[in-house]
Amino acid sequence: MTPALPQASEILAGLGQAVFVWDLASDAIVWGERVDAVFPAIPAERLATGAEFARLIEPRQSVRTAALAQTSAVHGADGTPYRVEYGVRMSASDPVVWIEETGRWFAGPDGRPVRVQGIVCINNERHARDEELARLARLDPLTGELNRTHLIAALAEAIEESTRFRSTSAFMLLGIDHLARVNDAFGFDVADAVILDVAKRIRARLRGGDVLGRFSGNKFGLILKNCTVDDMNVAAERFLAGIRDEVVPTRSGPVSVTASIGAISLPRYARTTDEAINRAHETLDAAKRRRAGSFAAWRPNAERDAQRRVNIRVTDEIVTALNERRILLAYEPVVAAGTREGAFHECLVRMDQGDGQVLLAPDIVPVAERLGLIRLVDHRVLELVVAELAASPDVRLSLNISPDTTMDPDWWAGIESLMHAHPGVAERLIVEITETVAIQDIDDVRAFVGRLKHFGSRIAIDDFGAGYTSFRNLRKLGVDIVKIDGAFVQNITHSADDRAFVQTLIDLARRLDIKTVAEWVQDEEAAGMLRDWGCDYIQGRLIGLASADRPWCQPPSSALPAAG
Repeated sequence: MTPALPQASEILAGLGQAVFVWDLASDAIVWGERVDAVFPAIPAERLATGAEFARLIEPRQSVRTAALAQTSAVHGADGTPYRVEYGVRMSASDPVVWIEETGRWFAGPDGRPVRVQGIVCINNERHARDEELARLARLDPLTGELNRTHLIAALAEAIEESTRFRSTSAFMLLGIDHLARVNDAFGFDVADAVILDVAKRIRARLRGGDVLGRFSGNKFGLILKNCTVDDMNVAAERFLAGIRDEVVPTRSGPVSVTASIGAISLPRYARTTDEAINRAHETLDAAKRRRAGSFAAWRPNAERDAQRRVNIRVTDEIVTALNERRILLAYEPVVAAGTREGAFHECLVRMDQGDGQVLLAPDIVPVAERLGLIRLVDHRVLELVVAELAASPDVRLSLNISPDTTMDPDWWAGIESLMHAHPGVAERLIVEITETVAIQDIDDVRAFVGRLKHFGSRIAIDDFGAGYTSFRNLRKLGVDIVKIDGAFVQNITHSADDRAFVQTLIDLARRLDIKTVAEWVQDEEAAGMLRDWGCDYIQGRLIGLASADRPWCQPPSSALPAAG
């Protein structure tokens, strides 16, 4: 016996669907059978008209009529398709039933909708899935707090709200101290556990209405509403104490961590998100430099602002000077301590400003290093030095390179190309590396030194004594020359401590067959001491300061006299 086919209404009801026809002129809605399968708890009279049905709809009662108005009319027997989603419930205490409505509307003589026929379908699962995707798009996957994009959006709202209502808020950047050490010691999974635990501790200490988000790997952003400067200080200490006072339990064992905070008051000291973030970041860095686990609040600083304006101006001038070939060299003589015969000249960078004024190295190099321009400057200096050496076969020159340049493959490509193009130049070139670089990156610098010495160049350690390089490291690097930091040399005639320090350095270097250069030699008395102690070379005010004139182009009579 052939089974009977189910009625269409039963099939639709089983799928959580119902059909309808809506006459817009009378506002009457006629539903198909089994509409109660879609709206089981809603009386029929509440579904009988568009107006009554609209009172059940969330988030806007007019969402259905708006959907009709937003679709372009397609005249004809087939009508105009539309689609809309909304929630339906009888009262605020009832759960929302999410509905997807699709259908077609038909126009009257004036082209406006007069009749609608369609189908409604329960869509709770899809709506929940969409909500979850939207939630995940807003939140950091590790901590479940706001991600950076939505944190910044919340910050913009807080600044606008504080400005409009003349209230005071605070923005904090909290950074976990030394998280890289946790990564290295225990692995990324333990570091993630630390980040998650810190987020929970911060969240537990926030007030209602405050906002927390993950700004970057080890940093959180906090927005504290209606927060005075005094409140900000108290809150910061509450957060820091909550992190440092208890160890973080991880599967690798307990980990002790601290955090530092940089904060800024809104909108008093920041009226945009960029200002707030930059100033909080700047203050966080200052707090970390002072001491891990500390707090600092941003305050106006005329000296800092003036320096920033100088940095911006000098940055623009450096780029322009590089493009216009206005980076120049000045040459400071280095002579033998005993005979005063010229040994070599140190090349110092200068920048012609185009108006007759010249910026010196102390004005150029620190800014160029901070702003990532020093490699470009070092490239140009290398070109100039090699050109001088190629043009003057009897000249020996030294040049300083920045820490970044020692690891710059482009600089290496440039120097190799120049050395091959100008045979004999490398043997008359001395490359000076600061002591800080030598001690921090001993293995990398050793490879750098080896490649230079392969060309025949000599290596000098500049400002020796200012850091912590041991003589064993000097031997490991194969250094040829040590330049003793002028801060120790300039007072040797008056300071017994400086005399003992410099004399010891000279003696140890001589035993290792490393030549020594004393910087900042001011007078004959100091020069005599250095000569007697066995220092090989001296430079400074007594010998002659840096000059843009090429000394090797001067007549022989201008040579420096030997010491009497």
